[in-house]
Amino acid sequence: MTETTELIQRIIEGIQEKKGHDIVHINLNNLEYASATSFVIGTGNTKIQVEAIADSVREYVQEKTGQKPFNYDGYQNSQWIVIDYGTVFAHIFLPEERERYNLEELWADADIKRIPNLD
Repeated sequence: MTETTELIQRIIEGIQEKKGHDIVHINLNNLEYASATSFVIGTGNTKIQVEAIADSVREYVQEKTGQKPFNYDGYQNSQWIVIDYGTVFAHIFLPEERERYNLEELWADADIKRIPNLD
């Protein structure tokens, strides 16, 4: 397992840990204009859950891989929190914000893998 593959897997597990759902992994490797190699996107039902999922991702990734994010943003309103791991970005959305920004459609020419919900 490569370092990037492990990071993506740990982000997914961190989202699942707090019952995040509708998780997708968008592989941007084959797109020359992308600023990252991957996006992992998940959804929480409330602002409190979005914040809890983002905290879980940061804590879980650091515990399992030793990696800390370069930056993160969105805790001010907890509608969309992004966590920057350099080449991999984790996006945690409220449902209406995810629908509004529709990153899956924006990056529709990338390889998109949907992760089954745990429940």
